[in-house]
Amino acid sequence: MARLAAALLMKRMPARGRNSALAASILAVFMAAAGSVSAYAQTPQVNWVGVPQKPPSQAGTASGELAAGRKDPTAQMLVQANEIQYDYANEKVAAVGRVQIHYRGSVLEADRVNYDQRTKRLYAEGNVRLTESDGKIINAERLELGEDFRDGFVDSLQVETGDKTYIAASRADRREDKLTVFQSGVYTACEPCKDDVKKPPKWQVKAARILHDENEKTIYFEDARLEFFGFPVVYFPYFWTPDPTVKKKTGFLIPSFVSGNKFGFGAQVPFFWNIAPDYDLTVAPMYTSKQGLLMYGEWRQRLINGSYNIRAAGIFQQDRKEFAGTAGDREFRGGIESKGDFRLSEKWSYGWSGAVVTDNMFVQDYRVINPGDTAIVSQAYLFGRGDKSYFDARLLHFYGLSPIDIQKQLPVVHPMIDYKYVFKNPVFGGELSYNFNMISLSRQQADFDPVTQAALNGDLCNSNNPAAILNRANCLLRGIPGTYTRASAEVNWRRTFIDPYGQMFTPFVSVRGDIAQADINNQPGVSNFIQTGDSSLARVMPAVGIEYRYPFISSHSWGTQTIEPIAQFIARPDETQIGRFPNETAQSLVFDDANLFQISKYSGWDRVEGGGRANVGVQYTAQFDKYGYFNALFGQSYHLFGTNSYAVADMANVGIASGLETDVSDYVARATYQPNQIYSFTSRFRFDEKTFDARRMEFETRFNFNRWSTSITYGQYDSQTSASLLVPREAISASASVKLTPNWTVGGSTLYSIDSDRLAALTASVGYVDECFAINAIFVSNYGYRGDIVPSRVFMLQISLRTLGGTTFQQTIGGPGGTGSGSGFGL
Repeated sequence: MARLAAALLMKRMPARGRNSALAASILAVFMAAAGSVSAYAQTPQVNWVGVPQKPPSQAGTASGELAAGRKDPTAQMLVQANEIQYDYANEKVAAVGRVQIHYRGSVLEADRVNYDQRTKRLYAEGNVRLTESDGKIINAERLELGEDFRDGFVDSLQVETGDKTYIAASRADRREDKLTVFQSGVYTACEPCKDDVKKPPKWQVKAARILHDENEKTIYFEDARLEFFGFPVVYFPYFWTPDPTVKKKTGFLIPSFVSGNKFGFGAQVPFFWNIAPDYDLTVAPMYTSKQGLLMYGEWRQRLINGSYNIRAAGIFQQDRKEFAGTAGDREFRGGIESKGDFRLSEKWSYGWSGAVVTDNMFVQDYRVINPGDTAIVSQAYLFGRGDKSYFDARLLHFYGLSPIDIQKQLPVVHPMIDYKYVFKNPVFGGELSYNFNMISLSRQQADFDPVTQAALNGDLCNSNNPAAILNRANCLLRGIPGTYTRASAEVNWRRTFIDPYGQMFTPFVSVRGDIAQADINNQPGVSNFIQTGDSSLARVMPAVGIEYRYPFISSHSWGTQTIEPIAQFIARPDETQIGRFPNETAQSLVFDDANLFQISKYSGWDRVEGGGRANVGVQYTAQFDKYGYFNALFGQSYHLFGTNSYAVADMANVGIASGLETDVSDYVARATYQPNQIYSFTSRFRFDEKTFDARRMEFETRFNFNRWSTSITYGQYDSQTSASLLVPREAISASASVKLTPNWTVGGSTLYSIDSDRLAALTASVGYVDECFAINAIFVSNYGYRGDIVPSRVFMLQISLRTLGGTTFQQTIGGPGGTGSGSGFGL
């Protein structure tokens, strides 16, 4: 067949070529080497289409020699070219003009491809582009390839891998063992500049030699330097990195350098050990000039149904005097942190997170365990979610990191359980649901807060102060000393009826029961707020009511508007055991538009609203055809009969001065306007029911347009001394970000306390990110949440080079205890 193909092509050759048996045999050899055994010719393009190769014993001598070397004797090849040229004297054949060779998933494109029978090599010249089966692309002016596109060398080489990494070199040798050696090589993951291909990329590594071992999947660099925008920055005599096909590989990570006024200057060289596909270990020792060696390590493992990690750090401080007067004044300091998350099924998961440290200043000083948080929350959880149900159970331990935190006053929760279920099918035509909540906690020492300025100034509510006066005139009780366990269950039913006039009637029924066991230690002052000792408690709260809505809708040429009166009536007995149930979970009460029509306005389960109540309001909505929509709500709540729960103080005075403690509540209002998807404005108010003075005001506006995103919030809140909010608060916060270009982003945020005339927080950032390079600089200034903490200022610089890794430098100035630290862990 090979000879027949040659004869067919010879019919289109000059006469002198037809009489040359040598030319015919050379052409047959070329086609045989290309895997062709049949061919046809068309003008102006020649196509050679391959079919399965015959065994060597059945083919001609030349083709048999080449076929014998193939790993896949059934491989097919398609060769396309504008014309065929032959040199029978030198035993060469050339495919010229728009040459394409398709073979075993690889494609070779060039202006010209020559075959030399004597050397049995293919020569590709002019705009050579070889796309291999794995997606790697080789561009060159001249390419010499042997059988199977495997062995050869490339002049003026540029290699582009499947994930857009590039290697350029003056010369490269590709060997039998899949090792490519690039002489005077340049490596980068940045795409060439479209406007100027000679312009240096954002970053590149230039090396005397670059070796790509495809078996090890590693790229080695010898005598290398890292350049940014053509300027050398760092020199490496030798380093290596996994090639882009590898997700993780054993080796050293990018070194980093740190500085801090407590531990001096330091250097860190992390080592990553890829022990197995499902687990690995990172060891990152950091030597500091003042405190010596800090050891850090992280273990990660992925199992069939989840993953977990363990991080640990420790240091024997050489100069502990740097931390004199703080919790860090000790020889050994360290900590352990772990996180895990696992799936039991599609709907159920469990896990944990937590940390243990030698002292609360270790996190602030070294920032390697639980960095950036104001408290360590250790927990174990079980979580499940269904179509109309969820379950959440957690064990919680709190460890305070602030200097004003007293660890004995922080609770241990063992456990907290929440469960809610809504029946899928209607019951008596309505929706039936039930809730369950349980909490069990313990605390070693009572936690008090002052309710007068004199008590605050005199530290009269500090139980560690011998001169403390712990009574209701000076303090409130935030947390009980001892153990408290409560279980609560609630069943709710509601159904909505709509009459022919469009009126909506929604009757509802609920029954709730609570049982509790409290063992409260009789520490100084506690008995002034709650009964001490061991006690068993129980209460039941049934409630029935109805909600009425009557929306009036009118249509206009400009849109629609709706006026909707709303009225809600609730009948129930008085709340019992007020002040005997410890209030640990319902201390946050903000009366506003969000809870105006809630049956009970308490935020937690330790309190429940009793007595008769009516909630009324009116809601207005205008929907404009071209100018968005406007919504407003105005309402008030009325205590009708029985005991007003919000007028009776518990240990934390919850409800007092909330706007609900009188028979006629304060007014609440909300107004929202959103003309389009770009801009929105929301305001919320609470006005005194007698004087109409503003007790609470919030204004929030958001603007998102093209590259701009801004947010401004203003808040003014009246003092609430009974809740330990001793002075009026007024503040404004603002945040903004803008994409200067598709790659550059600038942003910032600030919080300014107007009442104390000080800056409470400031954040600024600038970042750049593209396909190969990312840099982000962040500055954060924090003045503490009570204004009595030394301000801390943190500067962080993050740099990431795609395929090579990233690093972080962080410098902290000030902070709790006046400490300062820096870290640059590029893990």
